[in-house]
Formats: sequence, C-alpha cells, structure tokens
Amino acid sequence: MDTAMTRMDWNKYGIEIPYGRTSGNIKVHCPQCRDQRHDKRDKSLSCDLSTGMFLCHYCGYSGCAAERDQEEWRKPFYNPAPLRRSKPAYKKPAKTGNTALSEKALAWFAGRGISERTLTEMKVTEGMEWMPQKNGQANTVQFNYYHNGQLVNTKFRTGDKCFKLVSGAELLPYNIDAIKGCKECIITEGEMDALSFIECGRKDVISVPNGANANLSYLDDYIEEYFDDKETIYIASDTDTKGVALRDELLRRFGPERCRVLEYGDGCKDANEHLMKYGRESLLKCLADAPEMKIEGVFTVSDFEDSLDALFEHGMQKGVTIGHENFDRLCSFETKRLCVVTGIPGSGKSEFIDEIAERLNMRYGWRFAYFSPENAPLAYHASKLIEKFTGKHFDKQHLSYGEYRQVKEHLETNFYFISPHNDFRLETILDKAKSLVRRKGIKALVIDPYNRLENEQGRQNETQYISETLDRLTNFAQQNDLLVILMAHPTKLPKNKDGVIEAPTLYDISGSANFYNKADFGIVIHRNRIENTTEVHIQKVKFRHLGECGMAQFKYNINNGRYSPYTGGIDPVWDNSNHIMEEMKRRQEEAEAAAVFDFNDLPDDDCPF
Repeated sequence: MDTAMTRMDWNKYGIEIPYGRTSGNIKVHCPQCRDQRHDKRDKSLSCDLSTGMFLCHYCGYSGCAAERDQEEWRKPFYNPAPLRRSKPAYKKPAKTGNTALSEKALAWFAGRGISERTLTEMKVTEGMEWMPQKNGQANTVQFNYYHNGQLVNTKFRTGDKCFKLVSGAELLPYNIDAIKGCKECIITEGEMDALSFIECGRKDVISVPNGANANLSYLDDYIEEYFDDKETIYIASDTDTKGVALRDELLRRFGPERCRVLEYGDGCKDANEHLMKYGRESLLKCLADAPEMKIEGVFTVSDFEDSLDALFEHGMQKGVTIGHENFDRLCSFETKRLCVVTGIPGSGKSEFIDEIAERLNMRYGWRFAYFSPENAPLAYHASKLIEKFTGKHFDKQHLSYGEYRQVKEHLETNFYFISPHNDFRLETILDKAKSLVRRKGIKALVIDPYNRLENEQGRQNETQYISETLDRLTNFAQQNDLLVILMAHPTKLPKNKDGVIEAPTLYDISGSANFYNKADFGIVIHRNRIENTTEVHIQKVKFRHLGECGMAQFKYNINNGRYSPYTGGIDPVWDNSNHIMEEMKRRQEEAEAAAVFDFNDLPDDDCPF
C-alpha cells in the first residue's frame, strides 16, 4: 500500500500503537478482550503497520485501520504495487544448533541406521530450543532446510517426539537443492526417511516439510525449476491412511505416468523402518522394484486396495459441503465427478456457481480454474468474486484499500482464468486445466457455459456429439481427480397453467437427455420472482452417500452477491462478514499448529537426546 495516499486511524478501533512505529508487524493488547482476559499482559492483537490489517488471535477481533485521504480519493485510482509474481517476505531462522551432535544423539541416530557421515553431510544440528508443547527450553535435534545454499527453515525435534518449524519461515521441501537438474528424485514423508535414502547413497531425495499433509501449495514455486525435468519420481510415503492420501495427491500433481510408488513389505510402514530391519541393499531394492505405470485402464484389487480397505473400515463418507445447511443436507461434492448446472436466463446460475467456488475455497482450500467467456472481461468476473470473499460491494466507498489488496493476493493464488485467444476448443481448455493441476493443484474446473465451447460436431448427430463431450469431461475429471462443473442453458421454458415460468429440468437443456443421464450431480437454479427467492433444485445425485434430490431456498444479497438460506418464511440474517479475514484467523491458527506438531513417523521408543 502507498502510505503517502493513506493514513492509519488506529485510535478509531481503540488500538494503541507504540509511538514512532509506522512499519512492520507488531503485537499489542486487544481492546476487545483484554479486560476479560485472566492474563492482561498478553498481547494477542497482530497489527500490520504497513497495510493497517489487524487480527486478535484470542477473540478474533479484526479489521483494517487504513483510511485513504479524502483528497486522494478524488484522484484517478491506480495500483501502486502490482501483484505480479510478488513473493512473501519470509522470516529467516537463526543458526542456533551446535555444529556437532552429542554422543547420545549420534548413538540414537546410529540405532536407526543413520551414520555420523550422513548427519554431517545434511547439516543436522543439536541445541536448546523453546518448545511450546513443553512451555520451556528443551534439547532438540534440528533438521535444517536450505534453498540455494541459504538456511530458510528449521524443524526442531525433542526426544519425546515434539516438533516445530520456524513460525513465519518459508515452507518448502527438505533438501530441495539436491534434486535440481537431476532426472530422478525420491519424495519421502519425513526427514528420517530422506536420511535413510541418503545413507544408502542416493542424494536426489527430498522430504515434504509437514508430514502427511495433502496440501502441497508450497510446491507451486518449485514445480518448473525442480520437477518439470524429472523423468522418474519415486514416491516414498508411509503406508498408513494419511500417507496414502499424500501419495495420491503427489500422483495427481506430478502425473502417474512418470511416478513409481515404493512398497516396503510386511511390518514396515516407511523407509527408515525398512532400513533398520533389512539394511541398505534391501531398501535400494525397494526403490528398484517400485513398479512402473500399469497397463492403462487395467486394474486389480491390489491397485485400489487402500481405498477399498478405507471403505471397509469407515464406510461411504459424505463429500465436501459449502456450509449452507439447507443445501448441504441434499448435496455434497467430491472430485472425479461431473456436475451439470442449468436454469433459465437471469436465474443466477453463474452467481451460484461462484458461491459454490468461493465457499469450497474458503472451507477446504480448493483452487478453481474457470473457462467463463460469458463473465468477460476477466476484471468483471474477479470483481464479483471479490464481493463474495469480502462481503462488501466492490467500490472504494465500501472496500478499504487494505482489504482490496488482500483479496487480490488471495485470488492470485487460488483462482485461474482460462481465456485462450480465438481457440475455444474443448481440447485446448482441458490441456490448460491439466497444466494447472500439475503446476497449481487446482481441484475444480468450471466451464460456463457449454455453448461457448467451439462446436466440433462434424458429421455426428447432436446427441452423439454431446454424449462424447460429456464422456470426455467425466474422463478428464476422473483422470485428474477434479470436480468439473458444466453450466448449460436450457432451450425450453416450462410454464404452469397460469403462464408462470417454472424451474426447468436437466432434460430441458438443448440437444440431449445425456446432460441428465451422464451427470453425477444435476443442479437447477431458478429465481422465483413471486416470492423473490432463489430455488436451488438438486435433481440428481448419482451416489446416495453424497446426497439426495430436493430443493433449497435462498435469498440473494444484492450488496455482495452472496446467498443466505431462506427457510420457514423467516428473512435471513445477511452475511456481510469478510471471509478473507475469517480465513486469515483460521490460517494463523493452522500456521501455529503446523509449526508445532507431533508426527507418528517414528516408533514410540525412548530417545536419549
């Protein structure tokens, strides 16, 4: 933010900023909850003095103290700090560990098959560190994360398996420098597994930084330089449920055609256990024996045994939900599915699709790609999404400069707009979406609308052509583990005996009954102009555990484009909250949890250091 164009009115919010401080991040007392706190000394309110954003990590009090000078409001608006490819300013960890490990630590590592030579090579250190789980200092071993030879993060581990990363430091793969320019690499679930392969002589090995967490957004900045040149990627995750989820997401991001998945044999759930039990040569054999991609389209039970076991243990699980109870009881989503949405012109089809996208992004971190020429120009579409995220009308009178900057940064890394120049062929759209799966980890693709795709019907009749197109979309969703949302216009406008237009069905979509037959989810958006409500008709849910047919009513908030559930004739309480700020609070809590965690990648043995 250009501070010359803004002023910070902290007093307006009762926030006391130390005299003379005008930049950086500080913590101060929260005016909302301090008087009710037992510990009145706790400074729980984080303030960004550059943007004016503030958040209390105790009570959730949040907002923005930035106010643009009235005279400056009259000047032409411009963005003084473009978003283009800006990177966050990460905290740099201090080198706190000893250069040499103690005899006790060396003996413990040796008992796990890791030599002093490997520990020295990997710059594993030891030293005292404040650990929040213990509320005090504790002796730790320290796995140091380097990038381009510079220390950028450190993971601390105590003898009784308490872990933490450096809060505010960059999250990145462990030992990332070692795989640059290599044709192969090994990806493990923990540092001990990475050390195990290094002990066996493999240098081209990395570890994910936060265990079996399937959120791989930290890979985005490294895909092109470190992974695009890989001919073979060995996935060496654990064999437990979370390890399988991590494996599947790595396969999705990198493509199964160049991946091999390691198997450790009975009694071993990870690489270090196998090294301890069977030695180096056996672990290298696991690597050599990791199977190549199977014959395309041919599977045996062993190929999906983990998923089958999970169903046996836990049954069919409900999918992801958007957070509106009246809709959620009828429909929950999962990837590898095709969702067809229709409705008469002016019913709000695109708006409700955006509602689904915004809420799935907020609740689950799903990233979306849009091919949506009817929402062109792209800035118009982005402005509508911004209203849904912030809860405020998109203009300078309602949206503060700090909030505007913050939501733009969120859209930059979570929403992608496919707009190829003069090439609207389905193949082009899907090729670009596939690239976004690999590079950005998108979880959903929206095509809005179907009739703006280039017609490649040729000599086929319309029914055959539509059937083939829907099959391609379903196959693409399954192969890339995506939810594909397809909006299609109806041609028929059904009316009742009084001439009032009623909600159409999926059978009313132009061209073919296959829009109903081949969809996994079928949703009709209909504006009831008599009651001034929006009816969302769930007309098809293919699998019972994901929902059932029915109708949910909503009221549309003209101020921010959001939908609020409408039941029993009772006017809703409008949601005008800033979802980005709420998400900021949640992510702060997650970041603190990610920096302080316990892993189960090591046996519960006594550790002497």
